[in-house]
This record gives sequence, structure tokens and C-alpha cells, in this order.
Amino acid sequence: MIAFAHVITAIVWLLADSVHGHCVITYPGWRGNNLITNVSFPYGMQRSYPCGGLDVTQNRTAWPITGGAVALQPGWFAGHATALMYLNIWLGLDPDNYATLWPMFEILGPSDNPYPGTICLPQISLPNGLTPSSGDFATIQVVQTLKSGASLFSCADIVFTDDLSQVPSVNETNCFNSTSIKVESVQICWWIIDYRKWDKWESESIPAVYDDDDNNN
Repeated sequence: MIAFAHVITAIVWLLADSVHGHCVITYPGWRGNNLITNVSFPYGMQRSYPCGGLDVTQNRTAWPITGGAVALQPGWFAGHATALMYLNIWLGLDPDNYATLWPMFEILGPSDNPYPGTICLPQISLPNGLTPSSGDFATIQVVQTLKSGASLFSCADIVFTDDLSQVPSVNETNCFNSTSIKVESVQICWWIIDYRKWDKWESESIPAVYDDDDNNN
């Protein structure tokens, strides 16, 4: 049974004060700089679905047809001490037809202030059923969900290739994991809450987020 503390953790995730977090994709090539806050984007461009306010680019990075690396930096602005990360992918130009590229994970940074550091997944396999051909276009989407519940979006546009000589090198300079950032896998369960409404008992499910370490407590 999951301890009551996990419910409190979930409520904190949902009710914490709003913060402004931002994430940069360093590999493959980022769609573009959307670390921008202005009159048009008072809460920052990265709040805009699906790719942080940026349209698709013609500058696509060659990516292996069987899957490859993704590297990102989650700590550019304040409010990054804790966040949930999602990686999605879609073929062509339709973001509504996406698949999960990597299971959701939680990052634990060294500070709630801006901090340096990189997270790299050196070899991501494609989801089951996703069988692109060499030359097919696709987009990788990175979603960073903050304590406030707000989500931030960034994208990298790729072209699949079966010629590895076309793929930019993945090495210790662009794909490494900083020791200052802790990464944990997480799960979502649903709590059934009974409450009284108009003299009747009704049920409602709410999400509770917890990391795998909690299973051992």
C-alpha cells in the first residue's frame, strides 16, 4: 500500500506556486531558441504547444532509423529543482499523432535557481509499431512539467537515415550525464476519492505521482 505521504506529494505537485522553467535540447539539433519572454509570450514561448512557439524548420538533423541519442539541459531558468520530463516523437508534421519515445522520468536538480548540467539518453529505441523509412521526417518533442502543473515544450526536427555516416557524432562532449542532476523513474497511480455531493456519495479519481524509490518504503 502506498503511504499517505505520497498523496501529499501529489497535492504539492498540483498546488505549488508557479515557476518559470526552461529546457534546451542540445542533441539532436534544437528547432531554435525559444528562451524568450515578451508581450506576445508573457509566460515564455516554451508554454506554447507543441514546440514552444516555433514552426517546423528545414534544418533537420540526421538520426538513425533504429533510434539514437537525445541530450538536454533542464536548468536554464529558476524553478527547475524538480520536474517531470516526457519525450515524444511523431512522423511527418502532425503533432497529434505522437508516440512516447521514452518513459516519463523525474529530475532532481541541485537548486531551485538556474544551474548547469546535461542529461543524455545515448541510445533510445523507437516505439513498437513505429517503422520509418530512410528519408522520413519526424519531430522529437521534449516536455518539462513543473510543480505548478505548467508544461514547457521544445522540439528537435530530424530526418531518419540508415547511413550512420550522416549522423552527427555522439560522444562525451555532447552526450553525458552531469552528477549534479539526479534522474528517477516515476509511476502514476490513481486514487479513488469518495465525497458527498447533493446527498449522494460519488467517486472521483486523482493522479498521484511517486518515484520508484517510494516502493521500498
